[in-house]
Amino acid sequence: MFRSFRYRLYPNKKQQTCLNKTIGCSRFVYNHFLNQWNTQYKETGKGLSYNTCSALLTHLKKQDETCWLKEADSTALQSSLRDLADAFDRFFKKQNQHPRFKAKKHANQSYTAKNNVNNGNSSIEVVGSYVKLPKLKWVKFAKSREVEGKIISATVRRNPSGKYFVSLLCETEVTPFRLTGSAVGIDLGITNFAILSTGEKRDNHRFTSKMEQKLKREQRKLSRRQEQAKKDEKDLFEAKNYQKQRIKVAKLHGKIANQREDFLNKLSTEIIKNHDIICIEDLNVEGMKKNHNLAKSISDVSWTAFVDKLAYKAKWHGRKIVKVNRWFPSSQLCSSCGHPDGKKSLEIREWICLKCGTLHDRDLNASQNILHEGLHSLQHV
Repeated sequence: MFRSFRYRLYPNKKQQTCLNKTIGCSRFVYNHFLNQWNTQYKETGKGLSYNTCSALLTHLKKQDETCWLKEADSTALQSSLRDLADAFDRFFKKQNQHPRFKAKKHANQSYTAKNNVNNGNSSIEVVGSYVKLPKLKWVKFAKSREVEGKIISATVRRNPSGKYFVSLLCETEVTPFRLTGSAVGIDLGITNFAILSTGEKRDNHRFTSKMEQKLKREQRKLSRRQEQAKKDEKDLFEAKNYQKQRIKVAKLHGKIANQREDFLNKLSTEIIKNHDIICIEDLNVEGMKKNHNLAKSISDVSWTAFVDKLAYKAKWHGRKIVKVNRWFPSSQLCSSCGHPDGKKSLEIREWICLKCGTLHDRDLNASQNILHEGLHSLQHV
């Protein structure tokens, strides 16, 4: 299987310059050939293939105006072309929208380098606390865990706060967890992030809400400095006070994202490790966000990211994910006798079944119904 190992990079000044050049060149190549593709399509009704773009890129490097492309890693430029070709393939399959131009001011900037092996020497390898990257040689990094398997490629990213990270894509063996014979139903919520059919409730830490006041204060400062830069007729890239404040705001957002990522990873791994079958509701998150009273809270809990983590970890470890139809009335049925008790407003957290008299916790009852429905659907597959 393919797994990605992410680490923090600590490049020196010279290496930072080289990284920034490669990121800029990769972005230029992507935008240049996207423009070429659009022009060709308007004129002839046909676009450009990856092989055609690759040949044009070779010619582009030889021109005096764009000879600086030779300073970047060639595999990174080829990866940009591959990304563009894949974007158009998905577009024609109606899997995504038409490819858009990449902006320099975009929050995250990155490029991907392929690992080439010549005469036993790899262009990407790890030795101690240093990683070897094309054009950069050895770069110091925080080795938080061992790299497992054969390195296929490396994706270098620069986040909004100016920190650099490398993700090493490796082909490796994954040892499945032992079978437990256990199945669980999960009801995702806002007050509690996850309610398991076993009776466990995992708190919603509300990472964004806890930092909201500090974020507001720092974002107001950023807005004022932006206005001041406009009055001084300065470009934002040259306005030092604006850039300092932008990095402060970016670090706050980064801290929130890291806290959320850590929580989702730990919870998803725990659930996958302890249960063979995981039944979960197939939520329409984008549709739920249209409720303006709940949109902010729904965005903060990151249900989609959690379900995605469950899915790929289940694939690694031989677990089964069962998605229950979003229209299944999990909150309306009695999990004890199956009696339909009708719709209930969100204020009602407990209710008594009119048929069997069982007192139900709304969320726990829903998770047990999701488990029953998931196991039932498995029997009829």
